Amino acid sequence: RAEAQAESFRKMMMAMIEDIRVILVKLADRLHNMETLDAMPREKQARIARETLEIYAPIADRLGMNRIKSELEDLGFENLYPWRHRTIAEHISEVTGDRQEVIESIRKALKKKMNEAGVPCTIMGREKTPYSIYKKMLSKDLTFSEVTDVYGFRIVTHSEPHCYMALGAVHALYQPKPGRFKDYIALPKANGYQSLHTILNSPFGLPVEIQIRTEEMDEMAEKGAAAHWSYKSGENPTGSAQVRAREWLMQLVDVQRHTGDSMEFLDGAKSDLFPDEIFVFTPKGKIIDLRRHSTALDFAYAIHTDVGNHTRAILVNNVKVPLSTRLENGQTVEVVTDPEVLPKPEWLEFVGTAKARTAIRHYIKSLEQEDTVALGLRMLERALNTRGSSVEAIPQEQFDQFLKDNQLKKQEDLYSDLALGNVLANVVAAKLAPDAVTSPGVKPQAEALTIAGSEGSAVGFGACCHPVPGDPIMGFVSAGKGVVVHRQECRNTREFRKHPDRCLDVAWAPITHSMFKVALRILARNSPGVLANISASIGEAGSNIEKVEQPETNPETATLLFTISVDDRDHMARVMRRLRRNRNVIKVNRINA
Repeated sequence: RAEAQAESFRKMMMAMIEDIRVILVKLADRLHNMETLDAMPREKQARIARETLEIYAPIADRLGMNRIKSELEDLGFENLYPWRHRTIAEHISEVTGDRQEVIESIRKALKKKMNEAGVPCTIMGREKTPYSIYKKMLSKDLTFSEVTDVYGFRIVTHSEPHCYMALGAVHALYQPKPGRFKDYIALPKANGYQSLHTILNSPFGLPVEIQIRTEEMDEMAEKGAAAHWSYKSGENPTGSAQVRAREWLMQLVDVQRHTGDSMEFLDGAKSDLFPDEIFVFTPKGKIIDLRRHSTALDFAYAIHTDVGNHTRAILVNNVKVPLSTRLENGQTVEVVTDPEVLPKPEWLEFVGTAKARTAIRHYIKSLEQEDTVALGLRMLERALNTRGSSVEAIPQEQFDQFLKDNQLKKQEDLYSDLALGNVLANVVAAKLAPDAVTSPGVKPQAEALTIAGSEGSAVGFGACCHPVPGDPIMGFVSAGKGVVVHRQECRNTREFRKHPDRCLDVAWAPITHSMFKVALRILARNSPGVLANISASIGEAGSNIEKVEQPETNPETATLLFTISVDDRDHMARVMRRLRRNRNVIKVNRINA
């Protein structure tokens, strides 16, 4: 069900990219559904309400459609948590009634000050919705009274200069709270929202929240991207909610292009539906807006995917910082690129934006695909060699017919299936070269498949025996997993030999390009600091510790199981010699499967 819903979401978002009216209709339809949710079973009510709060309300917010967002949130909250909604709504009603006199007094004082300053405007009180109060109570761990102990007003005026005049007037009326002013006119939110926000100290002992905006900004704040349809052609303001919505949709196109499935697309889109933002600058002064907690590497990907993919270093305010550094408002960020640098899997552990994650995943998947195809080609070449033929010797027409018969689009698809063990190389070779002839009594010998450790995900190494370069090895083609390399003395080889068509002659390449895991059992004296002491010996021998277990212990001794990484069998022997010289080590041996 989750995958089907994710696919429906993906199709809806892709349709929205073609015509934004698709989502406007969908949001209106969802609002109508939420208003008629009473007739549905409780379980279905909760599921639809949760989906509304997690997806549809954030989309409305991302498009700047504040009015619909608020209605969807309140209805979703009411149906998901009916008791919480009812309790908060009742408290709001009580509080509002008690404060009418104070609210009216502040409104009159604000109106008088605006008249004195010559600012034409409308002033209205702002009511908090039950859901906005609930969110603030949760996120800031506040009580109901702490959240609602604020008076909110909105001043709507004619022009941008009037907004700043109004700001000066309210600051002259009541003392502003330091650090609580935000200028969303100069730096609009990601959804195009524009307004001045300030918090003042009132004479009534409670803070006063003021929003100041133009009539046009107010309409944009309420209707967002939908406000576009109320403008005549050519009158739509640039930099507005529609422009920001279009930019966001183009980012979704990029995410869609690089994601492998609908669930991944949904996760990526969701992460960008909550854009609590920061603003940083390029060295040339261009403003880049990012999600809060974005890293320096996220900034590089925000500039361009190719910039992110080749990021060598990043300077923040002219100081070199790690790629995982979280950025803050107002920083100037410079990216140093290098064509030799390529994305690493560990980058996924700290990037925060959907664009960065999808670009890194796409590169890694494409690299893995190249490795898989190359291995499949080598496997087929080897199988054909045993029949006295080769890939080059197969006529293209014959190859094309084989692909057609097996419903494969191209040769790379066949090689991928071979590497993953979905089809067997000797079976394919027999069909491609059925008439291959050899001299009587002579069995053609194919070279063993060489393993260098650089094949990526196309080749695996048995966790049961942990082979390392220098060990006699064999390969087993496992369906869906591809070639898995085992030591010839592995306990599982007897079972593998029962399937000779899946067994593969493999050999280590003269030069390997990786570190390989090996398992050691160490019997040590049970004394304070022994684990740190043994770990230090392993590190001194140039090995990394992957895993440690302690299955047995008694007052005198402790059995420790270490999984370490080594270059080859010689390196493993050096590590074991270093351990045997450690006075805390009684015995060390390699774990044989």
